[in-house]
Amino acid sequence: MEIPKAGTQAPDFTLPDQEGKEHSLSDYKGKWVLLYFYPKDDTPGCTIEACTIRDQFKDFKKIGAVVLGVSTDSVASHKKFANAYELPFTLLADVTKEVVGQYGVFGEKKFMRRRVAPDGVLETYMGTMRTSFLIDPEGKIAKIYEKVKPEAHATEVISDLKALIQ
Repeated sequence: MEIPKAGTQAPDFTLPDQEGKEHSLSDYKGKWVLLYFYPKDDTPGCTIEACTIRDQFKDFKKIGAVVLGVSTDSVASHKKFANAYELPFTLLADVTKEVVGQYGVFGEKKFMRRRVAPDGVLETYMGTMRTSFLIDPEGKIAKIYEKVKPEAHATEVISDLKALIQ
């Protein structure tokens, strides 16, 4: 499936969080939502991204924005990850890969640390693309962030939120 376009209604979904509690995107109507998709709990880039969001979480709260992280890891994996890094926001478990499919962020990837095939070509694999969606209070996609830089993402989103809210 393709990535939804900015200005369109964000696809609704219901997923369990790190405590097993169900969350629907529609539960957050009336609020700004950062819906961020990440490849895997407790990996270097994903940990950097989660910790920079954690470190700037007070700015998200001050703006009144909700942060929802989504990966295809399990509820138990999310709980361990959230506890290990004291993450104050919600992590959603998309183990069936339905939501990553709805948002068009699951597909073929090449990664520099993957094994190189005998012909010298990087091997590909299926996985979640590091992509985020900023969703406005009406449930529409205000901005899409593709090829996210984990260490700069939280700052970029907060800056965009401040500009959009004014």
